[in-house]
Amino acid sequence: MSATRKQTKRVRRIRLIGILVAIFLSIPVLILEFSWDKNHLERIKSAGKLRVITFNGPTTYFEGNQGPRGFEYELVREFADRLGVKLEIKIADQFEDIMSEIKAARVDMGAAGLTITDERNKQFSFSTPYQTIKQQFVYRNGGKKRPRKPASLTGWDIMVTAGSSHAERLKNLQETYPEISWQETATDTPENLLVRVWEKQLEMTVADSNIVSVVRQFYPDLQIAFSLPPEDKLAWMFTLSNDKSLLEAANKFLLEVKASGQLDRLLDRYYGPSSKFNYVNTKKFLHSIDHLLPAYEDMFRLAGKNTGIDWRLLAAQGYQESHWDVDAVSPTGVRGIMMLTNATAKRLKIEDRLDPWQSIDGGSRYLKMLMDKLPARIKQPDRLWLALAAYNVGTGHLEDARILTQKAGDDPDNWLDVRKHLPLLASPEWHKKTRHGYARGYEPVAYVNRIRGYYAILSWYDRQREKPVILLDEIDLPAL
Repeated sequence: MSATRKQTKRVRRIRLIGILVAIFLSIPVLILEFSWDKNHLERIKSAGKLRVITFNGPTTYFEGNQGPRGFEYELVREFADRLGVKLEIKIADQFEDIMSEIKAARVDMGAAGLTITDERNKQFSFSTPYQTIKQQFVYRNGGKKRPRKPASLTGWDIMVTAGSSHAERLKNLQETYPEISWQETATDTPENLLVRVWEKQLEMTVADSNIVSVVRQFYPDLQIAFSLPPEDKLAWMFTLSNDKSLLEAANKFLLEVKASGQLDRLLDRYYGPSSKFNYVNTKKFLHSIDHLLPAYEDMFRLAGKNTGIDWRLLAAQGYQESHWDVDAVSPTGVRGIMMLTNATAKRLKIEDRLDPWQSIDGGSRYLKMLMDKLPARIKQPDRLWLALAAYNVGTGHLEDARILTQKAGDDPDNWLDVRKHLPLLASPEWHKKTRHGYARGYEPVAYVNRIRGYYAILSWYDRQREKPVILLDEIDLPAL
């Protein structure tokens, strides 16, 4: 072997030894890099992301016109923001996939309206609860006679989501009532099963009361047969482990948003409007959408374009004011679709309050004026709700209620806090302490609640016209 070749092999050997030494010396660094000694929360912060599994639904997660929406999504997004990491959402194809993904630790947690049950407590860890619900048996009105207790369920075609707490509860009921039978589906969520009941594909299903209240807003023929005691608690789900770092962070966060009122505001945004609706109101409103609204829809759309306010919100307000009756006149002298006072009409240079366009245009401009008059610090949607309350009760009385709210230690810029104090204006104990005196302060509270409900229904209806067959997880509810 020549000297040159020996020298080349020596150099290669030296290089190889150098590489091996470098790798050996880097092992402690690699160990630190992979954070094998870090707890779960530290690993999440190092990775810069929180992996959360959920499923599509109007109360969990959906892609709306304005981006991702849903109660569970907004709550867990705020949690990720508090941790200083990005939120990574994984959508489960089947409800049971949520449990299997969490158990295998392929995600960090589950946020999907998950009920705490005895059986699940053996397999998972749960956060502190953030919502209380009841399990309800739901059927469609006009079919079989309403069953009022579990013993009356014999012969009913019942279907629930596989792996759900509803299936677990039915199994427990069957021990006492062996005649109860049901089917389970891996592909349908509780929301979609409710729609199937409405479509008469099923006779009955079981769903959580919060979901039932939302769905019944759009499908009023759905009826509650009875609720099952006791009440259930909803919480986030985590892998069962000795490492409680992420769970403890979640509990701390949930306690903070409860104490600050942020959780109540989020619950109100998604569930508030539906809680005030009943079968008769909804049926009448849906009928009016078909038979009365077409004559004025283009006017509401133009008014919305001119003011920047969603035309569906303006239409909802118009329905609350007059039920879209162009000739409406109240005993107090307000007139037209938007029920303008004579003084307001003169201020807006409206010549004929009974002219539909003049009324809609004037009412929308007036609402915009009221919104602009509020302090700039007030954010949406509170700004809109407060302006609507002022439309109903007057700016002076609204300001009185805001002052009472502030004196009580609550937030005068927050609609949820202000609406607690508005009814006080009807009490001598309180209204004598205000600048503008007595007012039927409970009326603007009901006024805003009803408009919010009509707004949600009309938004759903408008979307349905674009897509005749629409599932509940595709409903893009307005940002209430």
